[in-house]
Amino acid sequence: MKKFMFLHFGFEKPTPEIMQAWQEWFKSISDRQVEQGGFNGGREISKSGTRDLPWNIESITGYNIIEAQSLDEAEKLAHGNPFIASIRIYELRG
Repeated sequence: MKKFMFLHFGFEKPTPEIMQAWQEWFKSISDRQVEQGGFNGGREISKSGTRDLPWNIESITGYNIIEAQSLDEAEKLAHGNPFIASIRIYELRG
């Protein structure tokens, strides 16, 4: 099996319904999930300097590392996710 990272984009204050939907999705991928985590904020460092990153719809809020046979299979697992803005999927080299 290959490993894929899901990056979750977008923040809004979670309602009980959103939290329930997330819990159900995490349960649905539990047999494929290798690791899961979230972020509290961050900074961007570039040639023009450093800036604090805002916590908004463009923020990366969390990640999952899952196992799947292919990018297509990983995408199918992501479709059930109650994402706020979007999910980006990357195959991990290893």
